[in-house]
Amino acid sequence: MPEPYRSKELPVSLLTDPAMIEACQARDFGRIFQLVKARAGIYPSTIARRCDLTPSRVGEVMAGRRQLLHMDVIERISDGLRIPGHMLGLARRSWETPQNLTAVPRESPEEPTPTDAQVASGLPGADVDSILALAAERDLSPSTLDALHSSIADYWRRDDEHGGETLRPAVVGQLRYVVGLLREQRPTPMRNGLHSIAAELARLTGWTYFDARQYNQARAYFTEALGLAKAVEDRQLMANVLACMSLQATYQDKPGDALALVTAAQDQARGAEGTTPRVQAMLAMREAFAHAVLGNRGATHRAISEAHSHFGRISADDPDPAWVAYFDEPKLIVDTGIAHGRLGEAALAEPLIADALRREPRSNHRGRAFHALWLARTQLHRGKLDEACHTAMDALAPAAAVSSRRVAGHLREFYEQLEPFRRETAAVAFEARLREALPRQVSGSPRP
Repeated sequence: MPEPYRSKELPVSLLTDPAMIEACQARDFGRIFQLVKARAGIYPSTIARRCDLTPSRVGEVMAGRRQLLHMDVIERISDGLRIPGHMLGLARRSWETPQNLTAVPRESPEEPTPTDAQVASGLPGADVDSILALAAERDLSPSTLDALHSSIADYWRRDDEHGGETLRPAVVGQLRYVVGLLREQRPTPMRNGLHSIAAELARLTGWTYFDARQYNQARAYFTEALGLAKAVEDRQLMANVLACMSLQATYQDKPGDALALVTAAQDQARGAEGTTPRVQAMLAMREAFAHAVLGNRGATHRAISEAHSHFGRISADDPDPAWVAYFDEPKLIVDTGIAHGRLGEAALAEPLIADALRREPRSNHRGRAFHALWLARTQLHRGKLDEACHTAMDALAPAAAVSSRRVAGHLREFYEQLEPFRRETAAVAFEARLREALPRQVSGSPRP
């Protein structure tokens, strides 16, 4: 085993210590970090670097002033400190596979089934694909750009309904196709249109990775989208991409990055000609999210007020970009509720999220699941256990219908927040429904 890898491992004596096992089961990261420092000689600054946290946050956790609850942060700690996944209630981590484990080929490889062989023989090879591409007509027209825009709108609709996991290969394929078209000489209007389409396809790809909580891949595609938009000085689209990256940073528990990114987004929008009130309202709400995660109450309220002020100036004649059409009144309301919820202002959050949820289209499975879980969390925060569990039950069907690890993470967090009430009738009923609808969400979880 290479020495750099070995140096990352914690001593076996620590991993088998009852105190460490108990701290991991409770996800008491303050105690875990203290044990790692005392028993493995790994100091807070190194813990922060390995786990992609700030040293001040590690210090707050060790002092008992902060808890770490987000699943992606827990996964980073498991990977950064080499704590086996099962100790923290996670799936087996990729690095836990023994280095000397190799696959042994069968002595007699199985022949593909006739169906597989027929399918394979019916598809052209890569060389033929290249030849056909060279022979194809490459003349583009405005109607071609309209068709590509329509396909993007359809991708977003299907992403809302089903999630992006199965959608992603088609989106990436179309992105690479459009990027290929950009390598040829085009009139400036056509070239600018292709750049904008490629940027939006890259943003959509990044979004599908973000929704799957594959943050490194998401960041790579968001960065590609930013570069494509910058090539044609589409500042509004640049602002939108930066806003997506800001939202991702809030999920990664990096509020400082979130605020810096949304501030840059607003700078781009202010420098763009014809930035619409709807775009400005969306960006102000993303700023509110960043401030809320930082705990900046006054700044959060100011950003919320600014978002509503911009939204009030929206006109039917505004030349809104297609990518901001989703930010309608129900979205403004639910985001306002979520911002209050992030601040711990559950009494303000609950009626707003409930109102928006009533207006949510039935076809938007991810939105319904996501917002129902936020409503359940605010109700639980207000001591309304029965209502919270009932609302969370309403989230199970849409959560099961959509492939979204982000929604699954919120569901898991709500389930864990029920721990003090696990024997209550409402919590027992919810867990039974959860195990029936989404058994993987509770596999490996401690039972009462």
